[in-house]
Amino acid sequence: MARHPLIGQPAPPVSLPGADGETYTLTPSEKGVPIALFFYPKSGSFGCTKEACQFRDALAEKDLFKRTKVEIVGISSDPVDKQKEFVEKQKLTYPVLSDAKGEVRKAYHVGKGLFGLAETARVTFLIDSKGTVRDVLDTTVNYSAHVKFVTKWLDKLEAEEKKAAEAPDASPAADEPPAVDTPNATIPEGSTVAELGRAAEAVQA
Repeated sequence: MARHPLIGQPAPPVSLPGADGETYTLTPSEKGVPIALFFYPKSGSFGCTKEACQFRDALAEKDLFKRTKVEIVGISSDPVDKQKEFVEKQKLTYPVLSDAKGEVRKAYHVGKGLFGLAETARVTFLIDSKGTVRDVLDTTVNYSAHVKFVTKWLDKLEAEEKKAAEAPDASPAADEPPAVDTPNATIPEGSTVAELGRAAEAVQA
């Protein structure tokens, strides 16, 4: 499978109606936390329900998800009333957005799934705290792989941050002036200006 064009690129912002009908705006990097943005085919279907509930349970039960403060956001083409029913029935604790016009799917290069049989493919984007898309998992059939994919990447991001925090600061102190080499500027201790003048005349004679 070809590399997704957004990997290594800034994640596009998202602004869509949520299950409550209110516009939800997601600006990657704004909160300084990682984001797992998952697109799925259809609210209420077997695989999508399993996937959505796995993300719900991970947020509640996995220490890694709590420590990293990862933000989970789900998106499908279902209308707002369908999203509301889905969220309430499954007691989902994160935003589930309605991309009925396909604008965000287009921005994220998400097409149809199951050879065109599903309106939206099952694709998860892992976005780091700086707003960069680090990796993408595209598998419509294997719904259980997506939480595992996010877990793997959160482990990696946490290790990266720990390593960066432990790295010694090699840059010079900001308030330390650079050393300046000024040859012949030092006057020998005990010498007078007159003595130095006579010494200079003797050298030039």
